[in-house]
Amino acid sequence: MSIQRFHVGPRLSDMAVHNGTIYLAGQVADDTSQDMAGQTKQILAIIDKLLAEAGSDKTRILSTTIYVTDMADFPAMNAAWDAWVVPGATPPRATVEAKLAKAAYKVEIQVIAAKT
Repeated sequence: MSIQRFHVGPRLSDMAVHNGTIYLAGQVADDTSQDMAGQTKQILAIIDKLLAEAGSDKTRILSTTIYVTDMADFPAMNAAWDAWVVPGATPPRATVEAKLAKAAYKVEIQVIAAKT
């Protein structure tokens, strides 16, 4: 089965689809002037858009890894996450404190999902 790549750049693709599984690259906020909640909401909107483009949605997420720069911001990230996820369809998730590629990034979210 072929691999479909979306939004291919010189270093990475935003998304790849293979065998009915969607793999998203780590997504970061476009507006890094926002606080943790604002950046998280932006990223979740990007994830919604990418999943829709691949023929899926957030209820089909199989696994999520979230990287935050400061665990003190964990509650703000969780508040945005909790408002976004669908009750009864909350995916397995890991959250890790990490230094991200740019100091302005507060959070990065990576998703694996199933096609509908």
